[in-house]
Amino acid sequence: MDTTQTQALIGMLFVLGLFALMVLPAVVGIVRDRRIDRQLRQAETRPLPRRTAGLRAVPSDPAGPARSADPHHTARAA
Repeated sequence: MDTTQTQALIGMLFVLGLFALMVLPAVVGIVRDRRIDRQLRQAETRPLPRRTAGLRAVPSDPAGPARSADPHHTARAA
């Protein structure tokens, strides 16, 4: 292999290395997006877990707790 072929090989490897460095972030992004899409599809088909522990009872009065008709006054400094 003479000098011209060696220089051509080094140049070609350099260009291929730069190409790989330019394409790598895009490929990583595509793989990440596909993983997120797969997780979202699984979350849509999977039923939500039921949590019975720690839930409060629903009040029987739908209007909510009774409130007084008196307006609330804030204390004022003297």
